[in-house]
Amino acid sequence: MRRGDRLFQIVQLLRTHKRITAQQMAQRLEVSERTIYRDMQDLSLSSVPVISETGVGYSIDSSYNLPPITFSEDELESLLLGVRMVQSWSDRKMAAEATRVMEKIECILPANLKQSLKSQEILVPAFHVFSDVADLMPGIRHAIKKQNKINLYYRRADSERSERIIWPLGLFFWGKVWTAVAWCEIRNDFRQFRIDRIEQYDVLDEVFVTKENQTLNHYLLQVCRDENEKKM
Repeated sequence: MRRGDRLFQIVQLLRTHKRITAQQMAQRLEVSERTIYRDMQDLSLSSVPVISETGVGYSIDSSYNLPPITFSEDELESLLLGVRMVQSWSDRKMAAEATRVMEKIECILPANLKQSLKSQEILVPAFHVFSDVADLMPGIRHAIKKQNKINLYYRRADSERSERIIWPLGLFFWGKVWTAVAWCEIRNDFRQFRIDRIEQYDVLDEVFVTKENQTLNHYLLQVCRDENEKKM
């Protein structure tokens, strides 16, 4: 990595972390701590408002703004892949928003990089995403943001049908299917529901408030713990 690019990355790290140590930056950028100390001194001499606290780490004045953002070809390729995944594998609203993001990025790109947006070497086919899944997802996403309960009509893997009230917490994409992670009032526990097995749902006006053991973060920690126990 060129030194100029590294300094830019350091400023980005400072802007996205309340505090960060030289050791953490060195690990992220794959350089020595000595190099980080040298770079921090150079940034300070360049009038970048770096704040250093002994034993705590570095931070930066929140009012500091970087010059207009630029991308390398590799960064742009990664971004383009992400946008194409959203366009192909999410719902129509998210796909439209992703397209608008790329249009905004295209406006600030230099001419030599704009051609990269037309690259066809990395594509994301959408053959396995069915329209009914895309139609169901926007309402669930809205319910997650607003913390509205959902009355769910669901068809299980054994074709049995059930109705239940859930607290939607998150949406996961597994490469072939989307699932909704939720707190189920009937089971009084976390459950995952495949979106393609949802026959109907109604977003309720009633708002849910999670306890510590009912949050998405608690669910993820529980999954990680279960996976680690399987490996032992």
